[in-house]
Amino acid sequence: MNQPQPVAPALVSAFAPGGMLRASINLGNPILANKDAATGEPVGVSVDLAREFARRLGVGIELVVFEKAAASVDAVRNEKADIGFFAIDPARSEGLLFTAPYVLIEGSYLVRESSELTDNAQVDRAGHRISVGAGSAYDLFLTREIEQAEIVRLQGAAAALAALRSGAVEVAAGIRQLLEAEARREPGVRVLPGRFMVIQQAMGTPASRGVEAQALLSAFVEEMKASGFVADALERHRIEGAIVAPGSTGP
Repeated sequence: MNQPQPVAPALVSAFAPGGMLRASINLGNPILANKDAATGEPVGVSVDLAREFARRLGVGIELVVFEKAAASVDAVRNEKADIGFFAIDPARSEGLLFTAPYVLIEGSYLVRESSELTDNAQVDRAGHRISVGAGSAYDLFLTREIEQAEIVRLQGAAAALAALRSGAVEVAAGIRQLLEAEARREPGVRVLPGRFMVIQQAMGTPASRGVEAQALLSAFVEEMKASGFVADALERHRIEGAIVAPGSTGP
């Protein structure tokens, strides 16, 4: 990585008013972050991006770790963290400024092997219950899109998958790679073909930090995509199914 241009002191202060960049890390999305099996420390593409951004600012970094996306979002919105890594969604726009996405992830459905469902279009029907992690990107999306099926909001992806296996719901919604891993873990469930949404994972900062801070963060994301940093991080952490988002000229 080339030596970055110095960042204006005012922007450094905007991102790290306490002299340390606090990065909100969501362990609920294994494509973005996981715990290292040996050390227990957070690792992943979002952690790599956070550390590199702190390096650009010339400050230290503090990882503020959460198990669910909603809590990670709230930490940034409430200024308990300075940056975060979230799916872009209109329901999350209040109090936050986003970059363009850096990776794209598929949202899919999981059903039991015995289910008659074979296509995503068949899910939204009366009598069907869909379990989701409360506050997740797919919860927010399905809340807008589902008209007939019932959405059952649970605390985290594991609870949503358990609800499907127990028969409490007919369908579980989630990140495709997570659902495929669940299907491999134990027989009895299968992933429906295709996807019902594309999750756009971006970086965000509190709206109070201002549009110049957003512009700097957006430029950083575009450079990380164009330079191969994001692609290298996905490969290094052995992430399959997520792709680097195309370049953007806007936030």
